[in-house]
Amino acid sequence: MATIGTFTAHADGSFTGAINTLTINLKSVQFRPVEKTNDKSPDFRLYAGKAELGAAWKKTSRDEKDYLSVKLDDPSFAAAINVALVDIDGVQTLVWSRSNGPRED
Repeated sequence: MATIGTFTAHADGSFTGAINTLTINLKSVQFRPVEKTNDKSPDFRLYAGKAELGAAWKKTSRDEKDYLSVKLDDPSFAAAINVALVDIDGVQTLVWSRSNGPRED
């Protein structure tokens, strides 16, 4: 599991922070809460400026910890990636881990 960002929670339910990978360096990213239109619609939309980067859904882990399941997408990606916003020692941390599925070479 790799940390690719850290965020600050705000009273209005939003989060702000940065995402940094080998190809992404976004210094101002926002998780903005949205009104759910059905059970499958996201709880948040992610933005960098006016560009929408993805969506996030509230989840609870097997050990009863709340987190956000996040789908990030960008035209430069081969496909969307799944990451999670989790609390690690009081810091809202965006983490990514590679799928254990078979690799295509």
